[in-house]
Amino acid sequence: MTVSRALGDHPNVTKETREAVQKRAQEVGYVRSAAARVMRGDGTNIVGLLLPNITNEFYAHFANSLANECDAVGQQLIIHLTDDDLNKENEAVNRLQQVQADTVIMVPCPTRGEVSATPVRNMRVIQLIRTRVVEGGCSAVLVDDASALSGAVAHLAGLGHRDIAYLGANLSMSSGRNRYDAYARGMEAAGLPLKDDHIHTGAPSFEMGVAAAREVLQHTNATAMICGGFEISNGALKMILSKGQATSDRISFVGYGDSPLNKWVNGGITTISIPVQDMANEAAKLLAGPPPNLTDGKGQHLLSAKLLIRNSTKRPSPAT
Repeated sequence: MTVSRALGDHPNVTKETREAVQKRAQEVGYVRSAAARVMRGDGTNIVGLLLPNITNEFYAHFANSLANECDAVGQQLIIHLTDDDLNKENEAVNRLQQVQADTVIMVPCPTRGEVSATPVRNMRVIQLIRTRVVEGGCSAVLVDDASALSGAVAHLAGLGHRDIAYLGANLSMSSGRNRYDAYARGMEAAGLPLKDDHIHTGAPSFEMGVAAAREVLQHTNATAMICGGFEISNGALKMILSKGQATSDRISFVGYGDSPLNKWVNGGITTISIPVQDMANEAAKLLAGPPPNLTDGKGQHLLSAKLLIRNSTKRPSPAT
């Protein structure tokens, strides 16, 4: 009984006894059984994190921050990458259920009406960035970027821009719809028309940002561009910079996500800054809540984004 309590850091065991038992356990290679803990009714302290990828700066930063938060409270983080593929998401959730993970934090894959969502059972579910209906309910840690995106339109309109392009994620994603709607509301508030050739949405990626920015630069009279995604923003910025200083001077640019380089490129990139660390902290707080109860936990936890105005937005040149 004393050995069991010492290995479980029970407060009724003296520090000296606990350290002696744990030292001897380490010497003989003893490892506590997670399965036995579950049989006793204890949790596994395993947290699953499902991300589309970790090449996206936001996802990489969030994963690193969450890993540190989990370490601090004795939680084990397991990361699975889904590539926004529902089959991979299904497989990842199944693996987490096999190891009896307590919680899954997931960026849900986009789905169409004819595709059923991944069933998640016996785990606390926390959705990140996007939302999707989950049987039994869930919590969600989301970015409230509507005011920042609408504010970006108002800022550009105030400088004199009338043709403002938008590059964003698929409208099949809740985040894609919400960001596009914020842009559209901003345009309406500024009295500016929406033009089909100024709006590009698709699977969010660096390549999509490059291709969409190229289309805007070559085939429209847009004098400004707003991005609604990290990798989209990076790709679009690369395309603009590759065209030389004349193009950079002609197009006012509002990015998404505040990379450290944004402060220095061309005197500073105007961008929408996302509170990544705060989101990781919020998710960690939810981990410390009561055991999974799939009949509640439907609250949305919104953290506000900010529009950071720098030198990449300016008045349109007289030539345009």
